Parts: sequence; structure tokens; C-alpha cells
Amino acid sequence: MGYEVLPFKATEDNVVKFVPKSVRLTVTASPPKGIEATIALAEKLAGHGYSVAPHLSAKMIRDKVQLGEFVQRLKAVGIDSVFVVGGDAEEPAGEYTDALSLLKSLDSIGHEFTSIGIGGYPEGHHFIPQDGLDAALNEKAQLATYIATQICYDAPAIISWARRIKSEGVDLPIRVGMPGAVSREKLLRISLASGVGDSLKFLQKQKGMFWRFFVPGGYSPNKLIRGLKPAIGAADNNLQDFHIFTFNELEGTEAWRKQMLQRYPSQAS
Repeated sequence: MGYEVLPFKATEDNVVKFVPKSVRLTVTASPPKGIEATIALAEKLAGHGYSVAPHLSAKMIRDKVQLGEFVQRLKAVGIDSVFVVGGDAEEPAGEYTDALSLLKSLDSIGHEFTSIGIGGYPEGHHFIPQDGLDAALNEKAQLATYIATQICYDAPAIISWARRIKSEGVDLPIRVGMPGAVSREKLLRISLASGVGDSLKFLQKQKGMFWRFFVPGGYSPNKLIRGLKPAIGAADNNLQDFHIFTFNELEGTEAWRKQMLQRYPSQAS
């Protein structure tokens, strides 16, 4: 199980305070914060001994020169994992327009990353036709080592998607994306602080997700995990792990993970 964190001022301190080093981390990238905030936080967390993968957001990176500089900075602090996304920027900062173009450039310059993640969409995408998603996933999978999904609350849909892409030749391990134990109040504050294109925009793009946080009772990941548990590790799919969107609610999410360790040790570790 891994946690995704946002590059805010207090993130470093809160990770060190609440998150054990056995939990792998990813650091998001968003236009309001800029790619430098992502790389800098990843460097700091690596310095504390965490296994961390920064998001390399294609639309926020100018060119191969800047990409190479980031690769060298990450190598210098021992980071061997990245997560490649297209990004939410309205316009590309340079030559990269999507995750695939950046993956190809990353491959061409050479790197020592042993883990490269890409996104998956079990319920499809609001703006990209399904055949386009499938074609892109097939191409990106050749240059990646795992898939982390966007948030989806429908366990049967996730399982069906995982079976389908494996049958079509995408044979990468899948980490299922889901929110952690996020309070509605904290989520709203993060959404407002992040600005357009970050948390709030992300939540609104997910089918039904936004409202789940603001109805009585809020949200818990437990039901989805129970629904997925029988399929984890099955031969007909590559579902293997969970990718937790913490929205920086680290104390509550870690308390929840410890409870999950008692119920499902292999999935919560």
C-alpha cells in the first residue's frame, strides 16, 4: 500500500510525524504549485529515508533538457521510481503534450528508474473515448512497470477492467486508487487551497466521487477493499495493491491503515 501526498508546506513534517518508512509515497504535481515543488518535496522525503516517486507531469515539463535535469536530481538522492502523468495544465509548457510523449523522451535519454507508474481508468474518462484510452494504455505499458488507477468506487467494474486489459495484453501489476480516511472538512480545505486544476477539479471528474464526501456519513475505503479482496492476486487479472489518495489527511489515513493491517495484513502492508 502506498500514499499519495500533495506538495504543501506542512507535508514534509506531517509525513515524518505520521507515516512509517515502510509505506511508499508518491508526490503529486499541479499547475498552482509547479513541478519544482513536486521534485523538491520528493528530494526531502527521500532524505528522510522514504521510498518516494514524484509525479512527472508531461504538460509541466518544458523539454528534454529540463527532464534530464530532473532525472539527475532524483538520481542524486537515490530516487528510483517516478509516476508519469499527462497533467492538468491548460496548455503544455513545452514539447510534451501527454504522458506517452514524456515516457518516450524519458526512455530516449536513459535513466535508472526501476519503477515507472502510469494511470489507468476503470470507468473510462470524461474527455477521452474508450478506444483512445485503450490504445494509449497499450503504448504506455511498454515503457512502464505498473498501473495506478484513478478513483473508482465500483469493485466489479474495477475487476472487469483489470481482467479485460490483461486479456488484451497489458500485463502490468495494478494498484487500485482510492481515497484514504479523509474528513469532509479537511477535503474541502485542501480543495480550496489547491486551486482550479488540483484536488477540486480532480474530484469533480470522478463519477459520483465529489458528492460522496459531502453526504451524511462521508466515506470509508473499507467497503471497496472488501469487494476487491477476492480478486487480489487472482490469475485472471493483475490487481495487486492499493494506491491511497490521502489528500494530506495523513494522521487519519495511517490510523485507518493500521486497523486494516489487522484485518488484511497482506493488502495493508
